[in-house]
Amino acid sequence: MSALIYAQKIQKSFGAKRLFHGVSLGIGENDRVGIIGPNGSGKSTLLKVLAGLESPDEGTVTRRQRLRVAYVAQDTPFSLDVTIGDILHESANQAGLPKGEAEIRVYEVVGRVGFSDVSQRVDVLSGGWRKRLAIACAIVQDPDVMLLDEPTNHMDAEGLLWLEQVLLQASWSWVLVSHDRWFLEQTTNKMAELNSRYEDGILVFPGTYTSFLEKREAFQYSQEQQAQALAGKVRREEAWLRQGAKARTTKAKYRVESAQALQVELAETATRLRQQDVGIDFVASGRKTKQLIEVVGLSKSFGPRRVIHNLDLMISPGKAIGIVGHNGSGKSTLLKILAKELEADEGMVKYADNLQLVYFDQQREHLDPKMTLRRTLSDTGHTVTYRGQTIHLAGWAKRFCFQPEQLDLPVERLSGGEQARAVMARFMLQPADVLIVDEPTNDLDIPTREILEESFKEFSGALILVTHDRFMLEKVCKEFVGLDGHGAHGHFASYGQWESWLNRQQQGDNQEPNGSRTSKGASSGTRPKKLSYKEQHEFDQMEERIHQAEAVCEACRVKVEDPTVVTDHLRLQEAYGALKEAERKVEKLYARWAELEAKRLAHAGG
Repeated sequence: MSALIYAQKIQKSFGAKRLFHGVSLGIGENDRVGIIGPNGSGKSTLLKVLAGLESPDEGTVTRRQRLRVAYVAQDTPFSLDVTIGDILHESANQAGLPKGEAEIRVYEVVGRVGFSDVSQRVDVLSGGWRKRLAIACAIVQDPDVMLLDEPTNHMDAEGLLWLEQVLLQASWSWVLVSHDRWFLEQTTNKMAELNSRYEDGILVFPGTYTSFLEKREAFQYSQEQQAQALAGKVRREEAWLRQGAKARTTKAKYRVESAQALQVELAETATRLRQQDVGIDFVASGRKTKQLIEVVGLSKSFGPRRVIHNLDLMISPGKAIGIVGHNGSGKSTLLKILAKELEADEGMVKYADNLQLVYFDQQREHLDPKMTLRRTLSDTGHTVTYRGQTIHLAGWAKRFCFQPEQLDLPVERLSGGEQARAVMARFMLQPADVLIVDEPTNDLDIPTREILEESFKEFSGALILVTHDRFMLEKVCKEFVGLDGHGAHGHFASYGQWESWLNRQQQGDNQEPNGSRTSKGASSGTRPKKLSYKEQHEFDQMEERIHQAEAVCEACRVKVEDPTVVTDHLRLQEAYGALKEAERKVEKLYARWAELEAKRLAHAGG
């Protein structure tokens, strides 16, 4: 089958910095390709080259004749004073669709995307809905191939599910740059990693993200074995050279040149295989206070819209709490209130004396785009103090994969991932009792996300986390607070419990904000029945049963993260199955407990 797009041995540089070299990649019919790679490896640039928006410095890009290619940029700067309909019609016109067909396409796409009113202005849309609009502009062009750059950024769980369904049902091929591991696993049938550590600059395997990881591990092992064999050969040749052999004969001269070539090859291989990781390690203050933050009856509204109502929350050292909800449900609002950047309308937030808070905001408002990276990382511009030690600024910057020549660049010239690392580098210098973190993964590559996860897990203080990265949430957080965007909330032991609760909320299940059901008997004027003897016995035992089920769940979670299990895909699959079953049991127990508690309270109040 011929490729729709085929890039052969392409190279691209910006100034003295080479992004990628010798990269070949084909996009065929029915391909669903996920592209990953470290920040700065050139993923976005590769998409633009495939789309024909940029030309490679070397190599060729071949496209099938009359191929329709739609490109969704990482950030789409829409005019804010126009309507959704205006934007979609303009996109259809740019694609050259006849007027009648364009009109049909626009209204078809509006239905698929979920917009209820095409006359709605763009300036009132949230970040997630603007991303949907950008994707809708690509869909309306009726493409053969769609190229999407970080489309999951700013999307909530509902938006991610929508995008997943769009891509799985698409009649066109697509290529997706993303760091969202959960999303990649659900949608792709081919994976590619752009990375200079590979000889061809890219590693491509068919299959899901998980299967790619397994194949990549086997490939890297074979590369390391080859490197060791090459190192042994070089050692033997170097020993021969040290014997003082003279290049008097053609044969001896050839061997000297061959030995020197092997030395160069080994040096290049060692450089390629050397992986530089970001050194993320937040400093906890070591505080032993049991109650760091106490939230009682917290409420917040914006005009007539109530986003948080009567929320109670206790935050203590060692807790890792995930705040979950759709875009606009109040997650960032809650974090800003806890971080003292926004006032609540009602309720109380009590802080321990001299509490040390570190707040990472998703908009990176603490970054001055005109300030140099040097001044962003250090007030003096020369050194930083970390864990009581003075460290030269260049060494600190290197820990976050910054080059010395970047220190005098203004922040606005850094990539999104580099800006996120700059914020972390600054905040890591502050000892913290509580980390309040809002969308830290935006623009971060997968290796950096994994390091960030480990740092969060090792942090001994309290962590309050908002992220759309479900992998990170489930790995780091053991407690969840879910918001429905209308004031209701619930406390949950797993992400899956929150999803079930939210579904019941949306189906009009009369769920109260605290997670208990409203008794129908109370509204009818009849006194609800009290718990039977059997139900009362079940209720009395429920807390202990939940405790035991959660212990089993935690044991399963530990097994899933065991390195010996992670490297064995059969054992890993079995461990994941056991974990999901354990989580289902915990969820079922919580649901039953809420049901019994509601019945007991309804009778007591009747």
